This record gives sequence, C-alpha cells and structure tokens, in this order.
Amino acid sequence: MIGFYTLFKKEILRFWKVGFQTLAAPMITALLYQLIFSHAVGKSVEALPDVAYNAFLIPGLAMMSMTQNAFANSSSSLIQSRITGNLVFILLPPLSVSAFFSAYVGASVVRGLLVGAGVIAATAWFGLPLPHNFIWITVFALLGCTMMGTLGLLAGIVAEKFDQLAAFQNFLIMPLTFLSGVFYSINSLPEFWRNLSHLNPVFYMIDGFRYGFFGVSDTSPWLSLAVVGAFTAALSAAVLLVLKSGWKLRS
Repeated sequence: MIGFYTLFKKEILRFWKVGFQTLAAPMITALLYQLIFSHAVGKSVEALPDVAYNAFLIPGLAMMSMTQNAFANSSSSLIQSRITGNLVFILLPPLSVSAFFSAYVGASVVRGLLVGAGVIAATAWFGLPLPHNFIWITVFALLGCTMMGTLGLLAGIVAEKFDQLAAFQNFLIMPLTFLSGVFYSINSLPEFWRNLSHLNPVFYMIDGFRYGFFGVSDTSPWLSLAVVGAFTAALSAAVLLVLKSGWKLRS
C-alpha cells in the first residue's frame, strides 16, 4: 500500500507542477472548439431532440479532453522514465504489479477528471442545462479515464521513443475521437460511417456521458455501459499480463 501511495503521489505531483500545461491548456483548447463550432453551425444544427447544439457540444468536448489527457498522462510518464533510465528505481522496490498499474492509471484518472471539470466550468455558460443524472456522468467519466489511462500505459510500454508515442495519438486516439460523435450525432452520418462508429468504444463513452446531461442519446446508456465496461476490463487484464511478464520493462 505504501508503494502504491508513493508512486501515485509522484505521478500526481508530476503533472501538477506544470499545471498550466496539463490542466489549463486543454481547457483553453476546448473553449476555442466551443466558440468556433457554436458560431459556425450552432444556429443551424439540432444534433439531439430539444437539445441546442451549443449545449450538445459541451459533454463531448469534456469527454474528449478527459480521455486524451488520461492517455497522455500514463503514456508520457512511463516512456519518459524508460528513456531517462529512471524506471529502474521504480522497479527495484518490491512493488506489486497491481500497485504499479493502479498508481499510473489512478493518476491518469485524476488528471482526466480535473481537466473534464475545468472544461465543463469553462464552457457551461454556452447553455449547458442542469444534469439529468449525476450517476451516469460519474460512471462514464471514471470508466472513460480508466480505459484511456490503461491504453496509455500500454502505449508507454510498446513505444520505444516519443515519435512512436505520437503515432498512437495521431493514428489511433485522434481518429477514434473524431469518429465518436463529439461534434455531431452519428445518426446524421451516411450508413457506412454510422455503422463504423458503432464499432468505436469512444463513441459509447461520449454517448453515455452525454446521456447523463440531457437524458437523450444516440444509443441506450446501458449498452454504452456494457461496451465501455467490457473494453476497460479486457484492456486492464491485458496490460496487467504484460506488466507481469516484464516485457520491455525488465529487458
């Protein structure tokens, strides 16, 4: 438990020391997205019934910011430790695999939730109504950050340098995000792209999170919960097995 707490505290302090970069920058970026899209298409689009487009954008931008920052936190921290050689000092103590995993992913979840809260606070004045159900919001925020923090941990293990880590961001995270319905309802897409979006777990994260705010969504929140929960559990099990094997960490 002491090992988990120490590593968890180290990871929290790591991003907190550069708070403007890790917390304020995503809030400013989301605010710019909100300003541009609400001005460009806000008056001509109704993505969900009885939901203004300006309000529709806010949960999607919040979840996008949360998941991207949760991924970035664990992946950049781990690969930085590997490149600088500091990882050996983390692996030398008798730290269990579960404690190692929980500390990295837990810190990613904390960063993701802080960013998400900041984005909602910065954009709520665009017309976000009182939430329909806080429980759904909390569940999908926690699951989304956990899933992407776990994926970031895997990326930090697989990648050998920062350029390879950037490839994960550019060719995996960004396409999944922009095909997930952040800026539009997937029901407005052509059939091929709509069906493809239904294979995207990030869509279910955003759709379930949005349901918590408005009480309406593109698909059932229970289906979204099942998909996101299954992906998170499977990904966590896979990463725990990789950590237990020591692949690329002890070699």
